[in-house]
Amino acid sequence: MKKNNGLVEGPDGLVYTARLPLSSATLNWLADLIRGHCKKIGSRWRALSAGRIAGIVLAVLRCDQRPGDLAGGNGVHRTTVTRWVREVVGLLAARAPRLDRALKKITRSGGGVALLDGSLIRTHRRTGTENRKNYSGKHKCHGLLVIALTDDKGRLVWVSAVRPGRTSEITACRHDKLTAHLRAAGLGAIADLGFVGLDDSDPDADPAVITGYKAARNRPLTRGQDRCGRLGVPTLRGADGGAHPVHP
Repeated sequence: MKKNNGLVEGPDGLVYTARLPLSSATLNWLADLIRGHCKKIGSRWRALSAGRIAGIVLAVLRCDQRPGDLAGGNGVHRTTVTRWVREVVGLLAARAPRLDRALKKITRSGGGVALLDGSLIRTHRRTGTENRKNYSGKHKCHGLLVIALTDDKGRLVWVSAVRPGRTSEITACRHDKLTAHLRAAGLGAIADLGFVGLDDSDPDADPAVITGYKAARNRPLTRGQDRCGRLGVPTLRGADGGAHPVHP
């Protein structure tokens, strides 16, 4: 009996086209960034043009396409696509603004407050010891944690470096010395209850991070604190122990 060990999809495979939910301006901007990098390092030849490289990288980053599938459809090796993705990620990371410069930009535009929040970017489960530190007990999934700052209109101004999913938001902020940078820029940040305890400054000093109140088993919220929490208004604890709404 003769065994048939050929591939199910045939020797050539199938090639399909897909539409990315991105604008052509994004593709052109990334292609120009790749061309400038190639000129800087003296790379005279690439297997594909800068525009096609940009499209492949965006397909991997935006839609999580497998590098091996994209490599086969474009006539290159899988390791080549992986190298392009890492190269572009490095170029984009080098253009990311620093925290102090991002806060100074808010100050120059006349803003007096920033919005602070954390987000978990879900990832695939890894094998071995690398698996445990990426598991978030809060979200019950694997991922990487990032901290983001926006201005008072919700425009993104800064994103932190990624950290393992098990890292708490407060630990990530303290690693970046967020409160010190906020005070140096003369700004305050409004955050949710996940950041309670981040600002451990003197009670008489102006707070750098403003959050709501979190109830405890032996310390229920007062009527004013509960009302402000339902309205989504951050509050400060005054000298009288009452809840005083904060209006940015």
